Amino acid sequence: MSVNNEKTSHHPARPARRRSLGLIAAGLAAGLPGLVQAQPVSQVRIGYQKYGTLTLLKGRGTLEKRLAAQNIGVKWTEFPAGPVLLEGLNVGSIDFGTVGEAPPIFAQAAGASLVYVGHEPPSPSSEAIVVPKDSPLRSLADLRGKKVALNKGSNVHFLLVRALEKAGIPYNAIQPVYLPPADARAAFERGSVDAWVIWDPFLAAAEQQLGARVLVDGRGLVSNHQFYLASRSFAEGQPGLTRILIEEIAKVDEWGRANPAEVATILSAQTGLARNVVELAARRYAYGVKPMSDEVVREQQRIADAFHGLKLIPKPIAVKDALPASAR
Repeated sequence: MSVNNEKTSHHPARPARRRSLGLIAAGLAAGLPGLVQAQPVSQVRIGYQKYGTLTLLKGRGTLEKRLAAQNIGVKWTEFPAGPVLLEGLNVGSIDFGTVGEAPPIFAQAAGASLVYVGHEPPSPSSEAIVVPKDSPLRSLADLRGKKVALNKGSNVHFLLVRALEKAGIPYNAIQPVYLPPADARAAFERGSVDAWVIWDPFLAAAEQQLGARVLVDGRGLVSNHQFYLASRSFAEGQPGLTRILIEEIAKVDEWGRANPAEVATILSAQTGLARNVVELAARRYAYGVKPMSDEVVREQQRIADAFHGLKLIPKPIAVKDALPASAR
């Protein structure tokens, strides 16, 4: 969600914006199954993390207002990272959520029944490898033999793989320390790891609060897409409700792009993080939900193949198998 200071247009542009949102939703819907006789539901369960458009959607309350007309409630569940969110999706505790590039690959390799519904544009500067401000490490080459904290199977896992590849360091030449964000930050602060691979807003918090120094971010290494996923049963059983979710995400994306100050206010309230932290993170976001394209599927497949080659996932997968049947 790259934020700028562009202001929302006045009334003459509104029909164009509505047409634009309609085209986005139609394009996304084209990848979903055709309308079927959906079973009535009383609630949609959404998994989110401390960043991004779903956090804004929750904060604005616009989805609840739209679904109230159908007597459908919304239940929000926060997750610390993508892998556990998709575990919740797989076991049926949520219907829909957003994660980075790597979690769906690990989940699919583990047999999860999930469907890619859409994605946000690349946001490579929203994740980075950081070191303490007084660390002697100055380049990627310095990571050889060092302890590097990361959340296994999260979006930053591929950043680490690509960064090491660029530096000519085999993956097994470092000591990965697999920790969720809160535990990784604690390890980073007490000096029990040499580096930390992390995403926003945790990245922004480390920079602002700890003075962490960025060794390298994702630019030139990874795309860092955010993906919207649903359980296959939800996507295929509730195509109309899935379309509504995407339409409301598209609207809040458009609003967020034009209202950076309000974005910071909502994110600060929703995450409990200081405003300077969320402002830094929000400047690096990328707004604009899009349907899955052949190019993005190919990018995901390259990540899956890399993880299999490193034996990080137990078997090869075909990313296209996690698309809705009509989009394969």
